[in-house]
Amino acid sequence: MMSGGYTSIDNQKVSGSVPAVSDSGRVPVQFADSGLQTFPPSGVQGKISGGTLPPSDADDSFSRPAGGSSSGSDEPQASGWLHKFTVAAYKPYFDVDTTDVLDRLKESLYPFRGTFTEKTATNPDLYGPFWICTTLIFVAASIGTFVTYVAHKLRDKEWNYDINLVTWSAGVFYGYVTVVPLVLYVILKYFSAPSGLVQLFCLYGYSLFIFIPALCLSVVPLEIFRWIIAAVAGFMSATFVALNLKAHITSAGERWVLIVAGIFLLQLGLAVVLKLYLFTVSV
Repeated sequence: MMSGGYTSIDNQKVSGSVPAVSDSGRVPVQFADSGLQTFPPSGVQGKISGGTLPPSDADDSFSRPAGGSSSGSDEPQASGWLHKFTVAAYKPYFDVDTTDVLDRLKESLYPFRGTFTEKTATNPDLYGPFWICTTLIFVAASIGTFVTYVAHKLRDKEWNYDINLVTWSAGVFYGYVTVVPLVLYVILKYFSAPSGLVQLFCLYGYSLFIFIPALCLSVVPLEIFRWIIAAVAGFMSATFVALNLKAHITSAGERWVLIVAGIFLLQLGLAVVLKLYLFTVSV
């Protein structure tokens, strides 16, 4: 019969038809909400949201760092002793901000506190020492050139620029903050005194900061004043190094006094060398 343009067929009476399956034993299938009702999904602003991550078996060749490292660096990671020759090995020693550097520069101007090594024990840096030495080289070359130029002009003499002043300053400052801490590190290791090589580099680098204003004051054309400036700067720098190392060297036994005295005198010797070669103007 016809009902609304369709024929009603009784499935139970039509030969060749498949009998209807009873509802007993049927396993209902449920589909999880795929979140496709709205497209694009709300909250997505140009980045993949946390709910739409790729499947776990997807290729992550473009998302993981090179070399399989999870540190987030694009540089390949070397293993063993070869790691010491990579840039990544020295990145932590340059991980300081302006506040840290300024605090350490202020600490170097108060040599009698002796708390510099304690404050930098967990995070010694090489950023400050590098730029202190570089600034000293620039200041020594520029101030020395300016003072000699003025002195020659006042006496109506011919003036020639001395390029050796730059190379000499670079050798003194870079060499001092590299060789002296290395030698001291070996000596302290011999006496079983606790010390860190990077911390020694940091200490000696910041100890030279006092010579920057001292070099600037050397423009005053008074020899006695230059000697006083060099002596004060040398004494402050030597005291800063000696008092900060005293707490670590006392464990070396009875010879710790000799070690501290040697450190103090060596720093004073640096001040004398700087006075003779940088604080003196000869025409």
